[in-house]
Amino acid sequence: MMYSDIKYLEAVALLKQMIETPSFSKEEAKTGNLIENWLQGFGVKTNRLKNNIWAKNYHFDVNKPTILLNSHHDTVKPNKAYTRNPFESKIENGKLFGLGSNDAGGCVVSLLTLFVHFYKKENLNYNLIIAITAEEEISGDDGIKSLLPLLPEIDFAIVGEPTQMHLAIAEKGLLVLDAKMDGIPGHAAHENTENPIYKSLEDILWFQNYEFLKVSKTLGKVKMNVTQIQAGNQHNMVPAICEFVVDVRVNDCYTNEEVFKIIDENTKSEITARSFKLNSSSISENHPIVRAGIEIGRETYGSPTISDQTFLKCPSLKLGPGNSTRSHSADEFIYVKEIEEGIDIYIELLSKILI
Repeated sequence: MMYSDIKYLEAVALLKQMIETPSFSKEEAKTGNLIENWLQGFGVKTNRLKNNIWAKNYHFDVNKPTILLNSHHDTVKPNKAYTRNPFESKIENGKLFGLGSNDAGGCVVSLLTLFVHFYKKENLNYNLIIAITAEEEISGDDGIKSLLPLLPEIDFAIVGEPTQMHLAIAEKGLLVLDAKMDGIPGHAAHENTENPIYKSLEDILWFQNYEFLKVSKTLGKVKMNVTQIQAGNQHNMVPAICEFVVDVRVNDCYTNEEVFKIIDENTKSEITARSFKLNSSSISENHPIVRAGIEIGRETYGSPTISDQTFLKCPSLKLGPGNSTRSHSADEFIYVKEIEEGIDIYIELLSKILI
């Protein structure tokens, strides 16, 4: 058996253990233990902040630039459409089933294997830091956001999310808006020109039809969708207010604050942003890691989904085994072949810039 085969088998074995260990956001302590013990089994000196596990390469040099390798070990809760036990790690027809197998367990074990591969190698061009973090699924305060102040300066980051091992060189930001339109309550049988539902329609149609002027080369247009609406509690009463929620996916041409300002200036509802912190992110197509990826046949694209990448202030890209469309789905799975290929591509890619 070749060394690469051993690495692959150990990665799959760890992923099976992770699947069998529930790790919902804020409840990741046990999978944190698994990851910490796995790294220590390879002689890695680990650090821990709550449920975030991180380590530096053995020959870390403060005079060299640093690459962050990051993914998350928390999961969402299984949805009601599951037909399998979400915590049973079973391989059938080349598929490893289980909650978190695709999002983002396959990425976690592949990045860990990459880190161990280079851990004790000398004279690398960059330092490496591995950080397997918590609370990604809820953008929680005790995830990567809490860890970043403890880390050395990061020059660029690879964030492990399922991208079929292609380079997501940009990621849309997210604004969630709560909108409220006031009206005058009254009996439905009487005349009422201040029905908040009707008044809200003008704004809702604006959200449907408005086109932001700046279109991103990688991420396309800013996308807005009204996703929830609530008004009234009985058929014969005009309600006092109509409330609705808007999901806004922001491209890298705008900050979240800029998009909010445009929305606020063009609507009549009272608009409140739940947060401005989930901004878009990107990395230049001319960055050495992107050029290296293109050289080995990987494609570049813009990702519509959000990740912990949003908290990073350095250039970053998403790259990992698995397929984003399987994330949060019933009977989640990853092909075991994807993990093997993921490890090989990670090592080939990093070898181009580290050695």
